[in-house]
Amino acid sequence: MAKLILHPGKERSVLRRHPWLFEGSIAHLAGRARAGDTVDIEADDGRPLGRGAFSPRSQIRARLWTFDPQEPIDDAFFKRRVALAVARREALPQLAGQEGRRLIHAESDGLPGVIADQYGDTVVVQLTSAGADKWRKAIVAALVKATGCTRVFERSDSDVRGLEGLEPVTGWVHGDAPTTPCSIVEYGVRLGIDIAGGHKTGFYLDQRDNRRLLGQLSAGKSVLNCFCDSLRTAEMAIH
Repeated sequence: MAKLILHPGKERSVLRRHPWLFEGSIAHLAGRARAGDTVDIEADDGRPLGRGAFSPRSQIRARLWTFDPQEPIDDAFFKRRVALAVARREALPQLAGQEGRRLIHAESDGLPGVIADQYGDTVVVQLTSAGADKWRKAIVAALVKATGCTRVFERSDSDVRGLEGLEPVTGWVHGDAPTTPCSIVEYGVRLGIDIAGGHKTGFYLDQRDNRRLLGQLSAGKSVLNCFCDSLRTAEMAIH
């Protein structure tokens, strides 16, 4: 395995458990590595610091998968990390009964470059880093295992992939396309989800409480929608 050797003092951010290593922190690459390959991270004095995904095209030259220099980065690693992220959501009482929820939020769940949202039996995944792109199959398999979902759609079409030297990728990566439009029930209201054409992974799940408040404030009223990103979503939430 190739090694990324840091300049003196640049190990401090890693020791504080920051998962990014910028180009200016790297003294040199010992060995050969391609985009997305796992590399060992070492301080200038040879101290092992962790393992990360190499990205030669990005100013973020490596994103750490683990701060344990001995932890293998393999299919089992992603199975564990994804299962742990899903379990965290299942333990949140405010998400009980919700058909729409964010399963993985990148570095926050120890999976840099991985975003995954669930809409009922469909999971939408977005891979924005070279490392995440390299481990696509393992990540998708782990999502299917952890959620029992019927299908997974990839929405890796964000501009940030270009900074990693990656082309846009979209389409079904597990299961078949549904025969009916994707939708979820949120606080008793059915909402349509445009997973292929909607913004980012298809829907603003973080606006759940605002949609509920909108419904409460507008109950029995006619409402003029001037600034909502999605008119269809606003209308469905009101009615």
